[in-house]
Amino acid sequence: MENQNDLPNHPPKPRTVCCIGDIHGYITKLRNLWSNLETLIPPPDFQTALVIFLGDYCDRGPDTRHVVDFLIGLPSRYPNQTHVFLSGNHDLAFAAFVGVLPPPRDGSGFSETWREYAASEEREGWFKEEGVYEDMHLQGRRWAGTIRVRFNAVKGTEYKGSIYDAGTTFESYGVQHGSADLIRAVPDEHKKFLADLVWVHEEDDVCLETEEGIKHCKLIAVHAGLEKGKAVEEQLKFLKARDTRVPKVEALSGRKSVWDIPEELTKYPTIVVSGHHAKLHIEGLRLIIDEGGGFENNAVAAVVLPSMKIVRDTDILAK
Repeated sequence: MENQNDLPNHPPKPRTVCCIGDIHGYITKLRNLWSNLETLIPPPDFQTALVIFLGDYCDRGPDTRHVVDFLIGLPSRYPNQTHVFLSGNHDLAFAAFVGVLPPPRDGSGFSETWREYAASEEREGWFKEEGVYEDMHLQGRRWAGTIRVRFNAVKGTEYKGSIYDAGTTFESYGVQHGSADLIRAVPDEHKKFLADLVWVHEEDDVCLETEEGIKHCKLIAVHAGLEKGKAVEEQLKFLKARDTRVPKVEALSGRKSVWDIPEELTKYPTIVVSGHHAKLHIEGLRLIIDEGGGFENNAVAAVVLPSMKIVRDTDILAK
């Protein structure tokens, strides 16, 4: 019997794309969400899906080590899927601390990244173990530091070790927060995972279901978003190069500056999908998928394209 997708004039079925929000060390939430996606999406579509993880795999939750193990194992468990692992700002900082960020292309040292934010060193308690910190990227020092103020007034929570809440990540590897022993405790395959994280991912043809039928769009996935006031091509070139000369990567850690879609991308329908913002926000083609935000009692969510269905780890689905 002929497959209807092979018949003349029958358009191919749109590929399933799953964009998964910030996990922040919650392995049980990740497993439940994955199980729900596998239950909800028809097996042939799930087995060949493009799965984009939007970053922030570590910190806050208790199980960073197990989360990284789960993610590393996906390509062998689902060989026909395509997996994209974006770097979040937390992952960049973790990578910086364990020494696997690509070096600055201009030959400068990572210590050059400290200067702009030096006034914050004492308050944030930057990591400063002799023989280890001297040429560490700013974000690695902030990540492993010990913040002097214990309460995060913005979030209404206690800091977990550092301004990044990295204490739980250290603990998941059996190491006390702020200890350089973590560099030895993190397995080589985890370091490779962190080293290989991309800062941006593009797809030329992703489909959305609309009232008018299937809409073909470009998709750009980046942890926080693209800056509205800068040329998009310039930003994409910078992100693809993973330019570590800068102390802070706005597309991975910005807030208001990266919330909206740059106007030039409206000339051709372009989905911009991100995590990072501790919100689930869908407005037109701007998708922000971070319902969890690293909070223990919040759901970790994903959006499935072309249907635009939101799936959560807390959904109770019939098996």
